[in-house]
Amino acid sequence: MLTKGFAYMEAVIALQRQIIATQGEALSQAADLMEKSVRAGGRIFLFGTGHSHMMAEEGFHRAGGLACVVPILSGAVMMHEGAIWGTAIERLRGVAKPLLLRFHPEPRDTIIVFSNSGVNAVPVEMAMTARELGLSVIGVLSLSYAKTAPVGAAGARLSDVVQVAIDNAGIPGDALIEVHPSGIKAGPSSTVTGAMIVNALLVEVAARLGAEGVPPVYISSNMPDAEEHNAALQAQFREGNPYL
Repeated sequence: MLTKGFAYMEAVIALQRQIIATQGEALSQAADLMEKSVRAGGRIFLFGTGHSHMMAEEGFHRAGGLACVVPILSGAVMMHEGAIWGTAIERLRGVAKPLLLRFHPEPRDTIIVFSNSGVNAVPVEMAMTARELGLSVIGVLSLSYAKTAPVGAAGARLSDVVQVAIDNAGIPGDALIEVHPSGIKAGPSSTVTGAMIVNALLVEVAARLGAEGVPPVYISSNMPDAEEHNAALQAQFREGNPYL
């Protein structure tokens, strides 16, 4: 029987319920910004470094996802080109701006920046640069972790520089379950809660658009009529998305 494994599941469920109970206003404000962008023909950028980059991939080109979502991906701040290297890069100043400018962002666009600790330089500067360029900027982070962690090279926390900060309810250090008397913990929560948050926002925006017509949502390629439906969306959004 799973003992600590089930304890982890229960702890994650508790965090999810905490998000539902406390983040309604922030989520609604974020959905408003995203809806405004989509209606203006803008894009929804998703960005994170380290494991948070998975949130950028989570919302991109998948069944049930909005076709206007564009991930900002760079191997330098991900894991597959070297975890130690990526950890060092995400703490450096001056990296974020060229990453964002590659996509020719416009004021009608929205960006969601994921950073569990909320203090590393690259995600913080990504949000700051986006604000300077007039984008709508949303941050997803652990507020309690950000209050505990020392401010990084950017000189600010993510929650200080975004328009809307969504708390993923995680604890400092991310891992939830103590697995040794020394105090070592396992079982990070930020990926699970981050995926829930981004998908909740995309569902909300899609539903608002769906009240007036067919929203730009991909369907599974294994479903009937998917090929024609998805090809039309790909053609519509290809110009603004280098990953299509």
